[in-house]
Amino acid sequence: MPSTAVKLVHVAVGVICDADQRILIARRADHLHQGGLWEFPGGKVEAGETVQEALVRELQEELAIAVAPEGCQPLTEIHHDYGDKAVRLDVWWVREFSGEPQGAEGQPLQWVAPHTLNDYSFPAANRAIIDAILSA
Repeated sequence: MPSTAVKLVHVAVGVICDADQRILIARRADHLHQGGLWEFPGGKVEAGETVQEALVRELQEELAIAVAPEGCQPLTEIHHDYGDKAVRLDVWWVREFSGEPQGAEGQPLQWVAPHTLNDYSFPAANRAIIDAILSA
């Protein structure tokens, strides 16, 4: 009998702030799940990794920036079911990093003021992240 269990994906997410208090967002490639929408950078937590280790690794891979785990502070945790998959988003503030973020995987990046986040199209699970940012 085929499994009908929805796959749970654990994701480490960084809300990266620059010195001007702008937040970095990235546009998902069209061919990906939730493609074409904007998101906060991050990626899957691999087996044996802590969330902070995954966040540091993913931000290095995706953005070519160096982040120290102690420079990250928890913001919120979100569980969301898309129907075809469920996600657990561990969301962290990243206020200290070195390097200039680049879309290492070809994704467009944009620095935005927090109050303009609602002007961008995000996956449904990211709405709660925006709410947490705006209420922080």
